[in-house]
Amino acid sequence: MTTEPTTDSTAPEASAPFMRQIKTYVLRAGRMGTGQIRAFDQYGLRFLLPYQAERLDVNAAFGRSAPLILEIGFGMGDATAHIAQVRPGDNFLCCEVHEPGVGALLKRCGENDISNIRIVQHDAVEVMDHMLGQDSLDGVHIFFPDPWHKSRHHKRRLIQSPFVQRLAQHIKPGGYLHLATDWAPYAEQMMAVLSAEPLLVNTAGAGQFAPQPDYRPLTKFENRGLKLGHGVWDLVFRRA
Repeated sequence: MTTEPTTDSTAPEASAPFMRQIKTYVLRAGRMGTGQIRAFDQYGLRFLLPYQAERLDVNAAFGRSAPLILEIGFGMGDATAHIAQVRPGDNFLCCEVHEPGVGALLKRCGENDISNIRIVQHDAVEVMDHMLGQDSLDGVHIFFPDPWHKSRHHKRRLIQSPFVQRLAQHIKPGGYLHLATDWAPYAEQMMAVLSAEPLLVNTAGAGQFAPQPDYRPLTKFENRGLKLGHGVWDLVFRRA
């Protein structure tokens, strides 16, 4: 996931019909640099997958069969590119709607020949529902989603029980969900929501945050926070 605060949803509720309408992002304006614009032309055909309301042939999309990791909101793609390079045996399907970020990751993939990344520039909920089946994912990464600091905006946070329930159903038994945040109150909410989901088990022990996995790098955004005295919390849960 990611190098900057990236994704979030509109307010999710418990009912399934409403959940089908939620989004995992908030659109933000941003200018694309020349290199990012060029990357769409040079590398889009290789690394971009069009959203389609039908099941994705994952093996054909990646040109091989390998464990599939979904990343929701990757910001500018620094951490995503790093993780894909240190885990070459896994396939990474990455969802982001922020166009400069998509362009930046395309540029990294093309220039560094990162062959195990594919990008869908679309809402992750619809990608899961239509392009991926239940029990289809070996892992999910959501790094530094928007914490929506103000109390009246907490309902907009991505990590809510209905969304996590949906995620868990898409993860294979034995697969994992990895979240990270630098906002303590959000970390506590994440822990409460994930701990209450019966399909998920905390790999660090009940109520415990996980040590930072070796594959997740410190990002520029994270380093800035650490210098300001902010903590960072990782949660890694397994699908039962």
